[in-house]
Amino acid sequence: MTTAMIGYNTKYRIWDSTLTVPAFVEIAEVINVTPGAATADRIDATHMQSPGRRREYIAGLIDTGEASFEINWVPGNGTDELLRRLMASGAVEQHEIEFPNGVTVSYDAALTGYEKDIPLDDKMTATITVAVSGEDTWGEAA
Repeated sequence: MTTAMIGYNTKYRIWDSTLTVPAFVEIAEVINVTPGAATADRIDATHMQSPGRRREYIAGLIDTGEASFEINWVPGNGTDELLRRLMASGAVEQHEIEFPNGVTVSYDAALTGYEKDIPLDDKMTATITVAVSGEDTWGEAA
């Protein structure tokens, strides 16, 4: 039997160090989350005596990449104010995704994009892109 699940009840939180008592703030009305995709550099280490006249490679640095999430955008609400403040400051804050089964992934990131979509005949949305810095940390199911 499958153990697949839907994304319903996934939560996205960002640490807000500007609060009187700093804490995670849950982002309101998240409709889609795309965790970062790590990639590793491939470094050519071929030399004049490489076996079989073949190229040789070694692993390079890992880039945790970008993550993004989409929200139902409500201008001026608490989520909008937090995101605008983070975008303006360039601050690197801790971000956390909690999946429906309680597993979490957290990473430090800075907002690099806050794109709003205001259609005539549909809900307003925004796509937020973040640049992940360093390694992500995975928790276990609750």
